[in-house]
Amino acid sequence: MRVNTKNALINIFLLLLFSYQCLAEPLHKPRHNRPNIIVIVADDLGWGDTATYGHSVIKTPNIDLLAKQGVKFNQGYAAAGVCSPSRSAILTGRTPYRNGVWRHLSGHSEPTHLRKSEITYPRMLKQAGYSTAHFGKWHLLSKTQVNNKSFPQPNDHGYDYWFATHNNAWPSHKNPNNFIRNGVKVGELNGYSAPLVADEAIQWLKHKREPLKPFLMSVWFHEPHSPIATDIKFSDLYPNETPQNKKYYGNISQMDYALGQILKALDTQDLSDNTLVIFTSDNGPVVKFGGSSGGLKGYKRYDFEGGIRVPFLVRWPGHVIANTESNIPVIGTDIFTTVLNIVGLPTPQDRTIDGVNFLPAITGKHLVRKTPLFWRTHVSPYDNRVALREGDWKIVANDTLSNFKLFNIQEDMKEEIDLAEGMPEKLAQMKQRLINTWQEISAEGPNQWWESETSKPMPGATLRY
Repeated sequence: MRVNTKNALINIFLLLLFSYQCLAEPLHKPRHNRPNIIVIVADDLGWGDTATYGHSVIKTPNIDLLAKQGVKFNQGYAAAGVCSPSRSAILTGRTPYRNGVWRHLSGHSEPTHLRKSEITYPRMLKQAGYSTAHFGKWHLLSKTQVNNKSFPQPNDHGYDYWFATHNNAWPSHKNPNNFIRNGVKVGELNGYSAPLVADEAIQWLKHKREPLKPFLMSVWFHEPHSPIATDIKFSDLYPNETPQNKKYYGNISQMDYALGQILKALDTQDLSDNTLVIFTSDNGPVVKFGGSSGGLKGYKRYDFEGGIRVPFLVRWPGHVIANTESNIPVIGTDIFTTVLNIVGLPTPQDRTIDGVNFLPAITGKHLVRKTPLFWRTHVSPYDNRVALREGDWKIVANDTLSNFKLFNIQEDMKEEIDLAEGMPEKLAQMKQRLINTWQEISAEGPNQWWESETSKPMPGATLRY
């Protein structure tokens, strides 16, 4: 039998090419269909600080794009009116006094930190086979605990890779010198914080993560937290504004640009369609720098709406209907439970988890909560140090839980009409719900941390009702 040598060589070549493709393909395509997760947190970004949420001047094209590609929550909340507790709640799904990070962690002596005994979703996802990384602000330790192996660092909470600062970028957003990469001080960097953080995250995406695994990224920008520094190319976007507003508005555009770089990197690497992106802020704005609460009462540190209502956007192609809005209240604490639900992991059963899966809220369904939305911010003004929301109703209390205000938030989001005097029965119901919730939360958390602060004890912390 005559063999066609030319055809045989072609067949052998095609067979070898097919075999090579079969062997090479896993190097580029992951062997999983689990979604990638990116949680992005801005710092001190107010509910009214973006074009997406109604600011008439600030340009945020990438945040706008994220909203058009996903769902915009009009009643998204931070878990506290200040940063450290808010961030601890995102990672653990537990309200701050329960997880122990009850205060802003910038001092030198307090024992408070995010305990290693807390279960974070990065740790759970890592155990489930995810590649995990954290970029940007951390602020879940005190200053003397940073990079101190006696206290848990980001890697102890589940991150394979981390590039972080304690609190603010220092000495400002320009050329920061306080980043630590995987336990090693980086030294002064050339550039501005948000783009630097985004570039580190992108380099990890491209070259350092394990490509066969799904990934989790936490990207916690510093902008627009003080001390503010803004690249002139962003401040120049606002030629008709005051110097302060040019700096502040440009700072938000600087952060928005960095967000856009990350979104572009996802597109370039063909990752967007299988990646859940959550964007929010840790608390309300600082108005003295130019921040806006969008007309809400209060600002950073307050337990009125201006201090705790924040931008909250979710994009997940194929799962979240694009360009939709939801008026169902959600909170940073819900991110924990939602991420676990999406990945297919059960929530821990050995502790109270306050957050719920917020996915039903995307389609307008009300969320069933065992624990109401609750805030107790130790640095709030004394007349609004504690708050609880259940359904349309919100009660706000002073530091000693002896004076109360009552609002129907669904009808009065600016908290202009105090209904306490005119609705005594509803007030009594909400007051009892608040007291019971505080008792239950404070009993589970490490209350010796706040009760032992002799310099300025937590007002009301030892009250018994």
